[in-house]
Amino acid sequence: MVSDSTARYGSSVPHPPPSEQRGDPFSPAPGPRGPAAGRQSIHAHPEFRSVSAAYRRFGTWATVLSVGAFLSYVVLSSFAPGVMNQRLAGHLTLGLALALAQFAVIGVTAWLYVRHMRKNVDPVVRRLRAQVEDHEGEQRRLPAGRRLRAW
Repeated sequence: MVSDSTARYGSSVPHPPPSEQRGDPFSPAPGPRGPAAGRQSIHAHPEFRSVSAAYRRFGTWATVLSVGAFLSYVVLSSFAPGVMNQRLAGHLTLGLALALAQFAVIGVTAWLYVRHMRKNVDPVVRRLRAQVEDHEGEQRRLPAGRRLRAW
């Protein structure tokens, strides 16, 4: 005999049915005025799209820079050991200097990331968050006859 939870969820582990009254962020929205309506509208907002695009562009650039520096070091170490063994000063070789320079590349990338986020992304995100909170506050204000919910 198949239990109710197996038939409903495809698992023998019982799960409670989704409740629309709990405000669970993973439950489907009960209607157009549900909690997901505000989230869907924010994803369609032009400023949200511009912030997402700026974040992706910087992430792509930072990844190419960091991975490119590491891969160039690996390729030079593998295929040009004579170049990497050139002495720069005392026991410091070009290979060791490039290996230490990778720490600098990571540090510069992290610093540029923080600067980019503070300058380009954070102000827009704060503005969008305030708009969403204002919108949710308006949605919470219901007419006097609709303030009581069913248990």
